[in-house]
Amino acid sequence: MATAIGFISLGCAKNRVDSEIMLGQLRQAGYDITGDINQADVIIVNTCGFITAAKEESIAAILDAARCKITGRCRVLLVAGCLSQRYGNELLQDLPEIDGVMGTGAVPEIVAVLKRIHAGERPLAVSAPGYIHQSQVPRVLTTPNYTAYLKIAEGCDNCCSYCAIPAIRGPYRSRTMDDIINEARLLCSGGVRELIVAAQETTRYGRDIYGRYALTGLLQKLALIEECRWIRIMYCYPDSFTEELVELLATSLKICRYVDLPLQHINNRLLRMMNRRGNKESIVKLVDKLRQNIPGVTLRTTFIVGFPGETEQEFNELLDFMEQVKFERAGVFGYSPEEGTPAEALPGRVSDEVLAERVDQAMRLQQRISLAHNHNKVGQVLTVLVEGWDDDAKMYWGRTEADAPDIDGRVFFTSRTVAREGDFVRVKVLDAAEYDLSGVRTNELA
Repeated sequence: MATAIGFISLGCAKNRVDSEIMLGQLRQAGYDITGDINQADVIIVNTCGFITAAKEESIAAILDAARCKITGRCRVLLVAGCLSQRYGNELLQDLPEIDGVMGTGAVPEIVAVLKRIHAGERPLAVSAPGYIHQSQVPRVLTTPNYTAYLKIAEGCDNCCSYCAIPAIRGPYRSRTMDDIINEARLLCSGGVRELIVAAQETTRYGRDIYGRYALTGLLQKLALIEECRWIRIMYCYPDSFTEELVELLATSLKICRYVDLPLQHINNRLLRMMNRRGNKESIVKLVDKLRQNIPGVTLRTTFIVGFPGETEQEFNELLDFMEQVKFERAGVFGYSPEEGTPAEALPGRVSDEVLAERVDQAMRLQQRISLAHNHNKVGQVLTVLVEGWDDDAKMYWGRTEADAPDIDGRVFFTSRTVAREGDFVRVKVLDAAEYDLSGVRTNELA
């Protein structure tokens, strides 16, 4: 009987793609994949090490998996991903339950690392992160078969003062356009209808290998794939958002009118302290351009509050900006000091109490804004990608082009006929809450 692999994937979509690539190589090597870690001979935890909360979640997952070596059939526990890249030695020293660790650059070595463990080694497979995915490497999707993430680059060159990603993932490295297109075609021929384009900075794509911003050209080629219905872009950066990209978003029938634009703050002093490119004036100009040129665009962003030295006045400036722009989607996070980052040494740390209050205040404002946006959709008929049936609501549910999976809201709807997962249907919105909509399926073709 083949060895059964149980896989726990934590963190962001980029890490999820790494998990899918490792699963593909393991399956190709003859391992079975099980969704029940109690039935796994080998458990692999692909960790996140981005911020303190993510590190704590990763440690908890490792310890939960370690218990399966006592209560289940697990014989091997391998820890991979960002936490391993940052703290590989410490994990091996402090957690004897772990049989090996591998960093973010060792994704293609997963089978070899397991063989070393089976041979009696306790490997530390952590080196400089220079790995980049190639389309011919097999991949097992962990998303529904109609949706897939398409990672177009690895690493990050931005060096924001609060962020450890460049140290964990290495410098920015674009994949070639031909290789990305090849993978996209493979995914779509297998049933994928929504491609979610991702990188640490998606809009930077191509600068390192083509000498220019090349995301627009890549998207134009992706849009030619007949089976693909939606292309969604995540993780854009304000100062690499080109005029050509704005025009393409305004005119393409396949690219979702959805812009994920993490801004982190709006106060110019704090943006400089964060080592962010651009300033308030350039951000406001870009947001105005997106609103004016892309009718119906949905803007998503994230903010960090409680950055060292953030004053009450600077926080209120952020609230005023949120009130002015009225982002359809926004996440607000409290600053988390990360070991080894320049911001860790900055004076003026905001107390936990004030930080929590600022997060709560900003999120309450965003909920009010989001509710107003959703109320404006009552009476509209929207195209919805069907995702499933909700037993509690007794309704089908899905997403519109304005909703990315896992982070945005849902559209619940009734239907006189069966709605299959992965189908596109038209839904008339009848009611709205802060994040979700509800309605009824119409007879219109989607």
